Amino acid sequence: MQCFKAYDIRGKVPEELNEDIAYRIGRAYAACVKPKNVIVGRDIRFSSESLCRALVQGLTDSGVDVFDIGLCGTEQVYFATFFKKVDGGIMVTASHNPMDYNGMKLVREDSKPISGDTGLNDIERLVEINNFPLPKLMGHVTPLDIREEYISHLLGYVDPAALRPLKVVVNAGNGCAGPVLDLLEKHLPFTFFKVHHIPDGSFPNGIPNPLLPENRSATIAAIKEYKADVGIAWDGDFDRCFMFDAQGRFIEGYYIVGLLAAAFLKKTSHASIIHDPRLTWNTIDLVQSLGGTAVMSKTGHAFIKECMRAEDAVYGGEMSAHHYFREFAYCDSGMIPWLLVLEMICVAGKPLSQLLDERMLLYPASGEINRMVGDPKSIVKLVTEHFSGEAIGIDYTDGVSLDCDNWRFNLRSSNTEPVLRLNVESRGDHALMQQKTAEILSVIDGADL
Repeated sequence: MQCFKAYDIRGKVPEELNEDIAYRIGRAYAACVKPKNVIVGRDIRFSSESLCRALVQGLTDSGVDVFDIGLCGTEQVYFATFFKKVDGGIMVTASHNPMDYNGMKLVREDSKPISGDTGLNDIERLVEINNFPLPKLMGHVTPLDIREEYISHLLGYVDPAALRPLKVVVNAGNGCAGPVLDLLEKHLPFTFFKVHHIPDGSFPNGIPNPLLPENRSATIAAIKEYKADVGIAWDGDFDRCFMFDAQGRFIEGYYIVGLLAAAFLKKTSHASIIHDPRLTWNTIDLVQSLGGTAVMSKTGHAFIKECMRAEDAVYGGEMSAHHYFREFAYCDSGMIPWLLVLEMICVAGKPLSQLLDERMLLYPASGEINRMVGDPKSIVKLVTEHFSGEAIGIDYTDGVSLDCDNWRFNLRSSNTEPVLRLNVESRGDHALMQQKTAEILSVIDGADL
């Protein structure tokens, strides 16, 4: 079925995902996971309520008891699943996808992800067969409010005595982050300036995806208007957060990974830190300098979480702004990162720019550059051959990564579309990074004529 992807379920409504398919997903999830009880939540999209209702019907028709936490972010489903020690959780969300999309993210006990090789393919097969037995016993639906416990858990990551007043622009993108920010605000000394704050499934200010440069202007304008110390923006289900400094400069997620890794290692020495292969040198340098162990994992939340559990890592981060925490059942959170960063600003008595500028100079990076191409595999091979003479190391953990003494790059294909994703970094030489980025793009563009 078209809506089943490598790590989750995602598709156009109603062509690829509708109430009938949602019902079958509930039945198939019950058959594969065999849970007694499941947490269910949904985002603000107009189609989420009816899809969620059909999903719940499929679960209860299979004899599964459902705890409905209502409108929420993905991490609240993760939290409720591990905190309440239930057998699984399902979030109905399309995060930052277009208006006419929706989807689901599935976990089992302890919020362990269900992806292609850990049950999602089996669920897809049963959805396609659509031959479910009549239920012997119906499950029940119980509303569940976990907000107080969730907020208490989030606040446990910072020392309230270390916090001081800061002016903070928060842009929820009309997604689900706003209500959580309102609850946190009561416990923090920060002044929040709220942008696109009210959840609204029509997304009157555009789909919330701050990774796209065109979606950052409202946050930047508010930072300048209110002379804020920092800006934060989220995607629709707020499992990713994005940071801006006091000048309105967007901070690449890569540098936040290093900052958070350092924060954890200062509290937990000799811990393992997980990172993705796209941009690595800054993270590895910081982790090793603080006595930690840097472990590289393939990109993607299922791989990162699996690696974190295997290493019992205290923290893991991807440059795409996914941040994972051991005390959060190794899951990703869009709320914990900014709380930790603001605590660092308060403790250091320095603005975010001063905490990061030195690292950006030491390891300048291109940021992720995407190219639509006809034959991604052949172009990756061509680029690898072109630069292999300069390489002192080649790694195939995710796509291909070439280390070339003072610069390196990672080039990989998208799992879902004919797109190549390029990241380039250097050791302290911004001009070299730009030059090599241009060279690689020239090879890609020349090959795809």
